[in-house]
Amino acid sequence: MAEQIVPTTHAHDGEIVVFHIGMTFRKWYRPDLWGPVFAAMPKMLAELERNKAAAARGEEEDLGFLGATTLFGGKGPWVVQWWRSTEHLYSYASSADNAHLPAWRAFNKAARKSPGAVGIWHETYAVPAGHIETFYGNGATIGLGAITGTVPVGRRGRKARERLGSATAASGDVVAPATTSADAGSVRVS
Repeated sequence: MAEQIVPTTHAHDGEIVVFHIGMTFRKWYRPDLWGPVFAAMPKMLAELERNKAAAARGEEEDLGFLGATTLFGGKGPWVVQWWRSTEHLYSYASSADNAHLPAWRAFNKAARKSPGAVGIWHETYAVPAGHIETFYGNGATIGLGAITGTVPVGRRGRKARERLGSATAASGDVVAPATTSADAGSVRVS
């Protein structure tokens, strides 16, 4: 029997926060000014990934970070992050025990000395449970599906409007989040 690739959708249930954060190189010829801002994000992401792994092992309190994707555009890099809730995001951002607050303070100090050298921005989207729709076909899993795992698309509805606001998928149907598989996001049925 021929192998069939079944389209998938995200496995995540519940609310989610999508957080975009980025920087713009206003004075690209001054890496001495924008370099520290650029270098701060990988440190924060590493801290969040370490916490996620430690929390999964029961060694630390979960900060609520689900995962991230780094993108590069014409005006500079940005990161899309997924969080369990706005409370988790704001708690991380305001805690002196985490990397963000010291980096934010350093940026503000540098920005006062060299205004206009680098721009930073963020956007926060709090998405209520049942208001997320995703589709991953032929192994093309990115974003939420890559971070939280996938389920066969039929579990939530064959059409996008059916999946938006659909009922919870059965927990036994979840495909683990993708790692490096070229077929991540597709369920293979023989």
